[in-house]
Amino acid sequence: MLNKLLFKPIDNSALIVFRILFGLLISIESFGAILSGWVYQAFMEPKFTFSFIGFEWLQPLPGFWMYVYYAIMGICGLMVMVGYKYRWSIISFAILWTGTYFMQKSSYNNHYYLLILLSLFMVTVPANASVSVDSKNKPSLKSSLMPQWCSLIFIVQMFIVYTYASIAKLYLDWLNATAVEILLKSKEDYLIIGNLLQQKGLHYLVAYFGIIFDLLIVPLLLWKRSRKYAFLVAVFFHLFNSIVFQIGIFPYMSLALCIFFFDPKTLRNRFLKNHKFIESQQSTTVKTTNLIKVLFVCYFIVQLVLPLRHWVIKDDVLWTEEGHRLSWRMMLRARQGVISFRVIDKQNNQTIPIQLDTYLTNKQQRSFSAKPDMIWQFAQFIKKTYKEEVNRDVMVFVDCQVKINGKSFKPFIDPEVDLASVKWNAFKHSSWILPSKQD
Repeated sequence: MLNKLLFKPIDNSALIVFRILFGLLISIESFGAILSGWVYQAFMEPKFTFSFIGFEWLQPLPGFWMYVYYAIMGICGLMVMVGYKYRWSIISFAILWTGTYFMQKSSYNNHYYLLILLSLFMVTVPANASVSVDSKNKPSLKSSLMPQWCSLIFIVQMFIVYTYASIAKLYLDWLNATAVEILLKSKEDYLIIGNLLQQKGLHYLVAYFGIIFDLLIVPLLLWKRSRKYAFLVAVFFHLFNSIVFQIGIFPYMSLALCIFFFDPKTLRNRFLKNHKFIESQQSTTVKTTNLIKVLFVCYFIVQLVLPLRHWVIKDDVLWTEEGHRLSWRMMLRARQGVISFRVIDKQNNQTIPIQLDTYLTNKQQRSFSAKPDMIWQFAQFIKKTYKEEVNRDVMVFVDCQVKINGKSFKPFIDPEVDLASVKWNAFKHSSWILPSKQD
């Protein structure tokens, strides 16, 4: 049964068209990050970089080299699009993009994580088998068929993403449209639509439409009778998100992924009608077949379990942030923190004044002040800095208050705990995060 599901030969038109769109979009993402100033703000301006814990060794390149880094990714995207040296170009992009993801998290985005997964998928599939420079230079590569798993991985992944995104919205502040209202409040200066976005009725419409869309879009795309209408709704939904929330290439990548739901004959007639259908398909050995089955099952088990990990961590993920990342909890809440650090010299018990502006940009300060892992990282940085520069052992205490979805500020970090002396554990609750329900 699994063999038939995964290895049935199917038309590869969807994969070929998606490769072209994928290459174009990742190229736009890479060059756009340079031109928009995002590379400078995220990697070059900061004096201290909040990398993922465990990846502190992965730091931005000095000087202008991060521009070169992103330019190389953009060139890789163009090579993927035309299918030139495809395997090397997509592997290079996947490695470089994953590096930038783990290198900094001040601008964390679930979409960046999704792009890692899609890039890894593209490494494994024969996306250069047609309409590519590679297949032109090497005719033995040419094929109009692929095993069905090459399409299923994209469909199953999107089902997981959308379903968990829908489930995550099922909490009070989303259901009463408070979270949506706050998210749209910052858009009131938009031309033409700014005032419309402040209407309470629209907030409820956005809130419930988001839940229903995320829950049903994949099933409706799978059903032939509703596919065309579901796609039109998807176009509206993603264009709305692109215009209002300005979230880069993600809405267009999501639309590109819809390619995998359409009939191959339709795609071939629309996009590949000048290319001859070739039935050849590379044979798969029993050993390779078994490996693919194991990887397929194991990967999607991880994808199903990983977003649920916050249920085994103490307290509410909405408050603690523990288990928030890699869980498709997208655009769920407005989170704000106010923070100050008290640094004490262990030798003479004197307080050492510290100015956040000395080390962090304004964007970093807004981001880290409500996120416990980043607060802990900065405490470790202060400890290390004083030890290395002036050979002083210090304790670092934090006074931090957080508010979520416009509610009142509440104490977030235990001010009596020396964060410089505690260890980070990614798999359990940090006791120095104060409880969400406080008297």
